[in-house]
Amino acid sequence: MADENLQPVFQIQRVYLKDLSLEQPNSPAIFLEQDAPAIEVAVDVGAEQLADGVFESTVTITVTAKINDKVAFLVEAKQAGIFEARNIPDEQLDPLIGIGCPSTIYPYLRANIADAITRAGFPPVHLSEINFEVFYQQRQQALAQEQATNGSGIVMADGSAAKH
Repeated sequence: MADENLQPVFQIQRVYLKDLSLEQPNSPAIFLEQDAPAIEVAVDVGAEQLADGVFESTVTITVTAKINDKVAFLVEAKQAGIFEARNIPDEQLDPLIGIGCPSTIYPYLRANIADAITRAGFPPVHLSEINFEVFYQQRQQALAQEQATNGSGIVMADGSAAKH
């Protein structure tokens, strides 16, 4: 029985759309434009411990479409998931929360953004796949450099730092 309690556990408790914002500041005139919009995409991830062994992971995407320096639309969406992660070694927990969780919820976010843009009257924007492992590593390197200039500490998946 004691061995059973020490088995690693990782499971999705819930996936949900935490925030969705759509702006069309130049509608309806923007629909008359003939040029294709220039699309900019910004990505952010976060994580928060909710309880012992329970974490919320979030992925936020901001999509801005401009036609001739006029904003056609701006969509910001935050997809979240609640994950149970127990009996996982510390050196594996942070990458699991920083890579595995965002990889799990990102497909839901992509679908929600494409749907919102389509419902706004524009052709859907199909976001590319994201390699969250590379994203995580780049973020860890940037935070490590910041730590080196500001003092020592531990860097978490959500970008926070715990100072010693």
